[in-house]
Amino acid sequence: MQWQKICALNDIPKLGSRVVKSDQGNIAVFRTGTDKVLAVRDKCPHKGGPLSQGIVHGEQVTCPLHGLNICLNKGVAVAPDVGCVPTFPVKVENEVVYLQMQLEPA
Repeated sequence: MQWQKICALNDIPKLGSRVVKSDQGNIAVFRTGTDKVLAVRDKCPHKGGPLSQGIVHGEQVTCPLHGLNICLNKGVAVAPDVGCVPTFPVKVENEVVYLQMQLEPA
């Protein structure tokens, strides 16, 4: 797998996300309030809700459907919640966000 250019860092709002379509399903790429960028599968393990539409706080996201909290670093639910989602390697170089994965052809 190679690093794929996703977007400029400023294309993702602080405490917001951007969705990337892939062969592995949609991936939510989040930007924290401190400009850290993290990526997880865009599907809550509880009811399949779109995590990309959740509320980002610190390095966590709250699912918009039922309030499950996911740690974006590890992809695991924050206790007392249970469940997990896959995470994806992300890097930022020169204000550009890169994601390591296979992307669908454009």
